[in-house]
Amino acid sequence: MSIADRVRVEDVTVLSHDWYLLKKTTFSFQRSDGSWQRQSRETYDRGNGATILLYDPKRRTVILTRQFRYPAFVNGHDDLLIEAPAGLLDDAAPEIRIRAETEEETGFRVRHVRQVFDAFMSPGSVTERLHFFVGEYEPDDRTSSGGGNEDEGEDIAVLEVGIDEALAMIGSGVIRDGKTIMLLQHAALNIFPNQH
Repeated sequence: MSIADRVRVEDVTVLSHDWYLLKKTTFSFQRSDGSWQRQSRETYDRGNGATILLYDPKRRTVILTRQFRYPAFVNGHDDLLIEAPAGLLDDAAPEIRIRAETEEETGFRVRHVRQVFDAFMSPGSVTERLHFFVGEYEPDDRTSSGGGNEDEGEDIAVLEVGIDEALAMIGSGVIRDGKTIMLLQHAALNIFPNQH
C-alpha cells in the first residue's frame, strides 16, 4: 500500500552535514479522515546498515563484539557495549557488506549468510533500515584477530559466548543493544529452539 499521495513535502532545510545528514522537513500529511495537517520533523540520515549473528550450532555459541559507543555512554551506559557485528552499507549490497564488516570486526571469514528480516531501528527520527543476517561459523573460520578499523576509531574486542549465557545477559542488562537483542531472540526461537 503506497501512501505517497498522502505526503506533500513543502520545505527541506539541511541542519548539519558533518558526520551524517540532519534535515528539517516541513510537509503536509493527509490524515485518515481526509483532512491535511502540516507537520515538521527532523530526520537523521546515516545510511542503511547490516548486522549478523554468527553461531556455531554444535557448540551452541555465538560471536559478539564489545566496543565504546559515545551516544550510549553520554546516556548513562558507563561501560563498553556488547553488540552483534554491524556496519553501514556504503552503497554496497547488504550481503556483500556484512561479509566484509564481519571479517574486519571479528576476524571470521563467513561462508554462508542468510538474511532473516530487515527493520527500521528508530523510525521516529532516524532513516536507517537495518538488514539482519545469521551465519554459521566454526573456530577454524577465524583468519585474523579482527578489531575493526582503527582509522574509524574502532577498538573492538571479540567475544565467543554460549547462547544461554547471551540470553541471560539480556535479562541482566549486560546486553542492551537493540539489534543484538533482536538477533539473539531470533536465534532462541529459530536456531536453538527448545534447547535453552
